[in-house]
Amino acid sequence: MVMYKYDAIDQTLVDERVAQFRDQVARRLDGTLAEEEFRPLRLQNGLYHQRHAYMLRVAIPYGLLSSNQLRALAMIADKYDRGYGHFTTRQNIQYNWVELEETPNILADLAKVQMHAIQTSGNCIRNITSDAFAGVASDEYVDPRPVCELLRQWSTLHPEFAHLPRKFKFAINGAKEDRTVLLCHDVGIELKKNAQGELLADIYAGGGMGRTPILGQLIKQELPWQLLPSYLTALLRVYNRFGRRDNLYKARIKILVKALGPEEFARQVEGEWAYIAKGDDNFTQAEWDRVAKHFTKPTYKNLPAIDNQALKSQFESELDANERIGFARWLERNVRSHQVPGYASVILSLKPHGTAAPGDATTAQMNAIADLSDQYSFGELRVTHEQNLVLADVEQAQLLNLWRAAKKQNLVIPNIGLLTDLIACPGGDFCSLANAKSLPIAKAIQERFDDLDYLYDLGDISLNISGCINSCGHHHVGNIGVLGVDKDGEEWYQITLGGDQGFDAAIGKVIGPSFYADEIPDVITNIINTYVAQRTADESFVQTYRRLGVAPFKEAAYLNAKKKSKTDETALGGDAS
Repeated sequence: MVMYKYDAIDQTLVDERVAQFRDQVARRLDGTLAEEEFRPLRLQNGLYHQRHAYMLRVAIPYGLLSSNQLRALAMIADKYDRGYGHFTTRQNIQYNWVELEETPNILADLAKVQMHAIQTSGNCIRNITSDAFAGVASDEYVDPRPVCELLRQWSTLHPEFAHLPRKFKFAINGAKEDRTVLLCHDVGIELKKNAQGELLADIYAGGGMGRTPILGQLIKQELPWQLLPSYLTALLRVYNRFGRRDNLYKARIKILVKALGPEEFARQVEGEWAYIAKGDDNFTQAEWDRVAKHFTKPTYKNLPAIDNQALKSQFESELDANERIGFARWLERNVRSHQVPGYASVILSLKPHGTAAPGDATTAQMNAIADLSDQYSFGELRVTHEQNLVLADVEQAQLLNLWRAAKKQNLVIPNIGLLTDLIACPGGDFCSLANAKSLPIAKAIQERFDDLDYLYDLGDISLNISGCINSCGHHHVGNIGVLGVDKDGEEWYQITLGGDQGFDAAIGKVIGPSFYADEIPDVITNIINTYVAQRTADESFVQTYRRLGVAPFKEAAYLNAKKKSKTDETALGGDAS
């Protein structure tokens, strides 16, 4: 396996954490530990109390899983939940129907396969996310996984940062394309190498979505990788000292960076860092060697590279007419280029049109994907920001066999990057913070746009849905965003346009008053029709929007809107994701 493996210290820490939480749960159940005392303890172990039941959020560090770990997640879904799990935008998995008394057993089962739920909630450093194609992407400058693992170990149960003003999220990228939504995190770390081959990091701070969406600002360039812990300690100390603790909605670091300005914030971090930059907090080469040895390349075969057209021709005789179309589209949309000739990375879509919530995977699917990973991808898989799964190392000559096997589990819909590859949070069906349901809206949109021919003509469009202002569905950075809002006890939906992710990230703009749930499919249709009518050759949706501005899209959106539409109001609630 090409992934980090626990040593005795790691395993002891996780096992002791399980025992500690088992005692805490027992005391909560017998009434000797009050809920207000138990709440911060359960949150530090990823346990939320939602609308109908407890929800447990399990960390998948930087999105990397082994097949055995996925089988354990499937077993937990079957034994303790309702036969499925929900993969999130931050490379976690959530179980929505767990019983409080069973949660220590779940954590114990996770510990057996070197997994946990530590710091997946609470005002601490959350699960560190990264590129789902790390180590295999053809546009990669630096494999970020050793840095991810070093920072994961540095941040786990760090006593100084266990009670920050609010939650804190890192994203780490090392490729030409940003697949991590780097600028929308509290801290984004962009890795690169200089002309001498030295590993350096650019640090972006103050990004975030939720109630006040803000893009992160560059505050430090070309930081040697060894100095990351001391610099980040200085950054977090400034935030810990000056972050708002008097107002939940103004407590994120983005508010502090905006209030001070990025230059002043960076100056204060430098001032704090001056005291510790040369201390013992920094990484050593020995630590790098200890961690990096787990991220060596698998035993690749010496194979010729094959382009997609040649692949189509090679397999044509084995496919009937309908299969040829489906397989060709899958090659185009779900298969990515690889660093090694003769190999490809494959995205397994968890976005079947209207039949399941985006990001959900059943026990049967998880077990099947684990088997596919063993057979075709060295027993390893990844979780994407878009709530899909990746087999990173597939021989190109095996792509047809993989496609046929994955098709049996409804995992090969060729819609990656298209309108129906939408992101959605669990929303009001589960979350107690949600103002409106997300999943019925997602289902209605997928059913409305079920024609793959039409989707292919539209090209790349991202559509993200959040059930409340907390933006767990990252609606702010969708080309089209849908936000659920509560008005006088009714569910309404606000539309934003022009959001985007990557290094050209943009925050979408609200187009006007919100809509009833049953209006949303027509609203999206009218917006899309406007794009089709107004686009130029090879122009994407977001490019057309930026050229024309909001006016024609807004006019189309309200063409058939009900007269009862009200002026938008912002729903109360803190950033919950």
